[in-house]
Formats: sequence, C-alpha cells, structure tokens
Amino acid sequence: MEPTSTKPYLIRAINEWCIDNGFTPYLAVSVDERTNVPREHVHDGEIVLNVAGSATNRLVFGNEWIEFQARFGGVSRELLVPVDRVSAIYSRESGHGMAFEVDDLAAIATGSDADDQPAPGAEGAQELRSVEPGSAPGKETDNGSGDEVPPPPRGRGKPKLTRIK
Repeated sequence: MEPTSTKPYLIRAINEWCIDNGFTPYLAVSVDERTNVPREHVHDGEIVLNVAGSATNRLVFGNEWIEFQARFGGVSRELLVPVDRVSAIYSRESGHGMAFEVDDLAAIATGSDADDQPAPGAEGAQELRSVEPGSAPGKETDNGSGDEVPPPPRGRGKPKLTRIK
C-alpha cells in the first residue's frame, strides 16, 4: 500500500497555524478543468482564495479535495479545489506559509484524471521564504471583496525538500 501524500496534512497544519496566530489563511490554486471556482476571478491560470472562517462556510480540508462556500460579489458560490492543484497556503498578514509544486505538464498529459497520483516523493514543499505584503508585482483581490492581497510566494526553479527531524 502506497503512503498517502503529506500535502493535505501540511495544508491543514499551515491553516491551523494561521488561525492560532490570528492570521488570515490564503490558498493559491493553479486552476484546471477539475477546479470549481469562479472563472472570472482566475488570472493567468491561478486564483487566490481567502479560506478564513469569516470568509467561508462549510470549509472541509480533505485529503483529495478542499470544499467550501464563499461569496463573490455578494453571491454565494460552491467551491471545490483538488488538493493537488494547491500551489501555496500562506498568511495574508506576514506572507509566511508553504509553497508546493504543481505539475501542470503531468495534468495536461494525463488529462488530469483524479486517479493519476504523482509518485511518492515527486511532490515536495518548496523552501519557505518571507514575502512582504505588497512587495511583489501584481495585486490580486480575495473573494471579490476588493481587498488587496499579496500574491503567493513563487517558486524559483526546482523545489527544495527539507527533512525535518
């Protein structure tokens, strides 16, 4: 039996860390045909979502999917995000969080079938770094509220996997 991916556990952990410290957790998602999000808020194939308790309803961080309701322009929408499409989870206030590799080429080649999983160890957390809010180019808005959101940390080259003992 193959071990389950660590990614959903790390996403839940960073989300809990944000909440425990009074930060607003944001998800950066690389959108594909399986991702059910408002397409009008997708820019360059990505969307940034506020997943704080005050911005969502019925939020469930599963091992395969992240499901919740959120308002966009005052209209409640059902969102469904495959965990393998999450490229980062981070704090709005500090920019601290974790970025993940999202294999776009494999998703295109395989047709993004939900049964296709990367080989164990193929995905990994990228090196963490601080991003000052507002310092990176390209502001985005969260859930249609009009608030400026710092963009997620972007990877530079091959991700670095760090062992924590």
